[in-house]
Amino acid sequence: MARAFGTQTRALWGRGKQANIDKRKRHGSLLLARIWVVPMTGSVIIVGAGHAGFQLAASLRQAGFAERIALINDEGHLPYQRPPLSKAYLKGTGGPETLMFRPDKFYQDNEIELITDRAHAIDRNARKVALASGASLDYGHLVFATGARNRLLDIPNARLDAVRYLRILDESQALRDLIAPGMRVVVIGAGFIGLEFAATARAKGLEVDVVELASRVMARAVTAEISEFSQSRHSAAGIRIHLGVQVTAIEADGGKVTGVSLSNGTHIPADLVVVGVGVLPNVELAAEAGLPVASGIIVDEHLLTADPNVSAIGDCALYTSKRFGGSLRLESVQNATDHARCVASRLTGKTEVYDGLPWFWSDQGPDKLQMAGLTTGYDRVVVRGDRAQGAFSAFCYRGDKLLGIESVNRAGDHMFGRRLLGAGGSITPEQAADASFDLKSALS
Repeated sequence: MARAFGTQTRALWGRGKQANIDKRKRHGSLLLARIWVVPMTGSVIIVGAGHAGFQLAASLRQAGFAERIALINDEGHLPYQRPPLSKAYLKGTGGPETLMFRPDKFYQDNEIELITDRAHAIDRNARKVALASGASLDYGHLVFATGARNRLLDIPNARLDAVRYLRILDESQALRDLIAPGMRVVVIGAGFIGLEFAATARAKGLEVDVVELASRVMARAVTAEISEFSQSRHSAAGIRIHLGVQVTAIEADGGKVTGVSLSNGTHIPADLVVVGVGVLPNVELAAEAGLPVASGIIVDEHLLTADPNVSAIGDCALYTSKRFGGSLRLESVQNATDHARCVASRLTGKTEVYDGLPWFWSDQGPDKLQMAGLTTGYDRVVVRGDRAQGAFSAFCYRGDKLLGIESVNRAGDHMFGRRLLGAGGSITPEQAADASFDLKSALS
C-alpha cells in the first residue's frame, strides 16, 4: 500500500501517498524550540502505537535508553503492521497475530509498557498525560505518534452498516468476514487504498466498481503514465472504473444498502460500499495542549514542537524539510520509521537533522508500484522499460533535474532511485531514456 505506504504512501501514501507541502520557511512568527544536545532523563511517553510509535520505543531501547518508556495504544491489539490490511490480510486466512511487530514477550523483555488506553489531555506545565481511564502519566519527553484517521463521507445514508472504511485492523477483519464471491461492492476513491482493496475484492470473486472524482486514478500521487497503466490493468481484471464523477447518495431499502447514485445520473447496484477518500491527521490533542498545528503538528527539522519537551513523528507531523525547502507531511511507513529513529537518536544524545528521502509502495493485484522521491512540480517524464510487458519506470524531471522515479515491477530502478536521490544525485533525461545506459555507473 502506500506504504512504504505507506502509502503506505498508502498516503504520501502507505497508507497511499499524500504530501502536504508548505513553502513557508517558518511557520508565521513561530520560533521552533531548541533541541536536546545531551541524553535526556525522565520517562518517554509515546502517544500512538502504529509504525512510528512502535519504532521509537524499540529504537530507544536499542540505543541504550534506560529509563521508562510507555506506549499508549488505543486499540485492543499489540502494535501491528498496516500495509497488509488492504491486501494479504484481507484475502488470507491468518489471524491478527500474523500482523504483529513483535509478540508480547518483546515488550516485557525490553521493559516497554504497553498501555491500552486513550490519551485525553496534556498538561505541558506539569508534564502530565491524562488518560481516558482517569489515570495520568508523568513524562520527561512526550512524543505524538497519533497518526491519521479516515476522512468520512457526508452524504445521505453514509452511516449505514454496509458502508465501510479500511485503515485499522478491526476494519480489515470486519471486511474479511463480510466479503464473499458474487457480492457487489462500490469503492469510493481510486487512490492507493481504494485500488488495493478493489484488486483484492475482485480476486476473491466480487463484482467491483470504483468511483473517482478526478480524471484519472491515483491522480494526486503518480504520473499520468502510471495512472493509465494501472487503470488498464484493473479494467482487464474486470473492475469497472468511473472517472470524473462523485457519489451523491448511498441508496438503501430498510437500512440495507442497494446501490449508489452518481453526479452524472448513473445508478450502480451495490451490497457494500468501501470508502477510501483520504485521511485527516490527528492533531486535536496537540492543539488542545496549545501546540501550533496546521495540516499536521508543526515541528522543526529535528521533529521538535515549539515545546522542547515534546516531539511529533509520522503521519501527524508537519516537519521542516531541509531536502525540499519547505514543510512536509507524509503518510508512509518509511517516513514514520525514519522519524522514530531520528528522535530516538536525539533523545539519546546524537542530535541530527531529519533529512530522509521519501519512498513508497503499493501492491495492486499482480503489480508492485514503487516510488522514490517526490515528484511535485515535475514537467517532463522519461519512460524506461516496456509498458507492454508490464515492467517500466517513469523518471520525473523538472528541467534536467531528476525529482523522483515511479516504477512498476522494476525493483532495480526503484532501488537505484533511492540510492541516487538519497545522495542528492541525478542523471540526465537522455541517460534515463537510453536503455543501454548502465544505471549503476551513475552511483559510482
